[in-house]
Amino acid sequence: MTGDFGISFQYDNREVTDIIVPRLGPSVEIGLYALIFGVIVGILLGVIAAVRQNTWVDYVATVFSVFAISIPSFVLAVLLQYYFSVHFQIFPVAGWEGFSYAVLPALALSAGVIATIARYIRSEMIEVLGSDYITLAKAKGNTTSRVLFGHALRNALIPIITLIGPMTVGILTGALTIETIFGIPGLGDQFVRSIQTNDYPVIMALTLFLSLLFIVVLFIVDVLYGIIDPRIRVQGGKD
Repeated sequence: MTGDFGISFQYDNREVTDIIVPRLGPSVEIGLYALIFGVIVGILLGVIAAVRQNTWVDYVATVFSVFAISIPSFVLAVLLQYYFSVHFQIFPVAGWEGFSYAVLPALALSAGVIATIARYIRSEMIEVLGSDYITLAKAKGNTTSRVLFGHALRNALIPIITLIGPMTVGILTGALTIETIFGIPGLGDQFVRSIQTNDYPVIMALTLFLSLLFIVVLFIVDVLYGIIDPRIRVQGGKD
């Protein structure tokens, strides 16, 4: 309750908080990059697949989604390291010294997010585009972009908001191996080290932190419901 998690077993005379806090920044940075990139690309891919339903564009998007959601993030991380770091030498192999070091880990973590969101957006957009209010919006002379992004996408995003919570936690769990592969001094790397050395105080502190983060994310998701869908409101008052 006071935030005192004790002394680490692995590092002599070092408090658990002093070990965790410096590693929070890299993990949050990579997680945000992966989530933002995954959501944006996933939405665009899902919208394009829905608009071009049953065409080669739709088939390519579907195959990509199946591939991205099937391959484990740590396998994709190794492939990205080999091709973009060793073979083409575009990005650094490992380490943490700037934005370029975060690109490949973020891509490895965002693949599952892209695939999941693209699949949901595609199915929701196909259903929404066949609704009566979309036909009415077209009849009023709205442009195609206005109909897609102003009316259809806004309603299709509602179930996607539900997925943000589990996806955020999934990114953090995937980072346990990704940070180790890329040598990033984050929470995931420390979690793996603590498990390997039976550093129970650090393990318990990190577990508690991830649990609290999950609760905070779920709360933010509930707030976003009311922002995206005006029909959802929490109101109070006198009888």
